[in-house]
Amino acid sequence: MTSTAALWWAVVASGLYHGLNPGMGWPLAVSAALMDRKYGNLYKALLALAFGHLLAMLAILLPFSVMITLLEWQREIQIGAALLVIGLGVYLLINRRHPRFLSRVPPTRLALWSFLAAMAHGAGLMLVPIYLGICGLSVKDTSHAAATSLMSENTATALMVALAHTLAMTAAGGLLAVGVYHWLGLRFLSKGWFNLNVVWALSLILVGVISLLTLH
Repeated sequence: MTSTAALWWAVVASGLYHGLNPGMGWPLAVSAALMDRKYGNLYKALLALAFGHLLAMLAILLPFSVMITLLEWQREIQIGAALLVIGLGVYLLINRRHPRFLSRVPPTRLALWSFLAAMAHGAGLMLVPIYLGICGLSVKDTSHAAATSLMSENTATALMVALAHTLAMTAAGGLLAVGVYHWLGLRFLSKGWFNLNVVWALSLILVGVISLLTLH
């Protein structure tokens, strides 16, 4: 059985992975600082990206914190979430085009761009099976717990999962952005862009499969 500690490490690991993925926006932070020639703009952009990403995580996790109060359906909810994540991963493998609507968001609205990018890429969905596993392990005697008390506990867990994930993402993406800004510059962003769409899709499928295999 997967331990709670292992699931929390999975939350952090997924955050680090999202932070390193250029699709989550760290190149935009570097570009903003280089174009304006203001180093401080790098951190402002990273904060905006982090805020948008956090909102996207909460937009996905909080509804599940309410759903999981239906204890008799907890296993079915987790199976459904895992299958949804696997389905999105398969879809992204088939359709590898970057969402076009993201290019229409002005660069001054990085928080909005980050929120939409995380939603479009299924970043929040990747956390759902992990989050449901944490809730299932942390609440042992749920049959006699009041629904309001359980909902409060699950909501707090959703907030902590979203925060831990976003902090890890911001740390990883921030370190990479600072390194690119100081040592590689704008030319790297224009010529050295790398794409992790296939890896992203496969990781979604992997998370969904692991969630199904670790059902308890």
